[in-house]
Amino acid sequence: MIGHDEQVAAFCAAFTTQRPHHAWLLTGPQGLGKALFAETAAAWLMAGRPAGQGFDGAEGSQAAALIAAGSHPDFGRLVRTEDDKGKLRSVIRVDEVRALQPLFRQTPSIAEWRVVIVDSADEMNVQSANALLKNLEEPPERTLFFLISHMPGRLLPTIRSRCRALRFSRLSDAQVDRVLGNFAGLDDDDRAALVQMAEGAPGRALRFAETGIAALAETLADLAVTPRAAAPAKALALARTLAGKANTPRYEAFLELAPAMLAQAARTRRGPALARTLADWEAASQLAAGAIALSLDPQAVVFDIAGRVAALAETR
Repeated sequence: MIGHDEQVAAFCAAFTTQRPHHAWLLTGPQGLGKALFAETAAAWLMAGRPAGQGFDGAEGSQAAALIAAGSHPDFGRLVRTEDDKGKLRSVIRVDEVRALQPLFRQTPSIAEWRVVIVDSADEMNVQSANALLKNLEEPPERTLFFLISHMPGRLLPTIRSRCRALRFSRLSDAQVDRVLGNFAGLDDDDRAALVQMAEGAPGRALRFAETGIAALAETLADLAVTPRAAAPAKALALARTLAGKANTPRYEAFLELAPAMLAQAARTRRGPALARTLADWEAASQLAAGAIALSLDPQAVVFDIAGRVAALAETR
């Protein structure tokens, strides 16, 4: 684990100085490493809470290896599953919760504890949430639950009330850089661009680690200072390079980068220039947010948003 030292210390202390809670709600923006925390904490607990700094004692343990492989007999993970066509379902169904029940009916086989990670609890529908609630209300003996939530306000109050909450905060740029340093193949420019893009959430940056993010950011920066007459041609050229299925990762990176650039630019503007930039940021953010879900034409989306980035040249 990089960062989140207070959360690690709080969890470890619960098992050394007090009676541990049976359910932990891990909250905070997406991409902070909440799922990694849950897995690492589970490995530490199921490896017998080995001595060391935080969870470090469990690194390389049999428990960690079995959890990573998805084959630990005392470990369960509640996630969305695929439908008959191989597409990921939009919610965690009650069937997935019911599938965990055999785990609860048997005693732990090779560990002292059973652990279940719900990733994410936000994706449960009403039926699956109520089914899980029964387990939280009457927890099986020596069973621990980790509920990962990016939007805890959407969870049932009765679920929140049965969990101990751990709030996760954004990492510093230096910590994000350390996370990215674990991944080979990133040059200095891409790494610096990804740190800036992460905004403290390394998971956000890792989604685009292989997209050539620095070159895309440079293209956008050039577009933001392009004279009005030349801007449409440059915007169209960019749109063409990001269209097509093979370019989906770079297209998704663009949908993150461009609105962020507009937001950053708004911080330096005043008066009518600020109003124009904020309007462009709002329109670009809304278009980017729905582009994938609504299957909008990538070339048209990029051309529209790129045009709004190009307008920055007029509002400096």
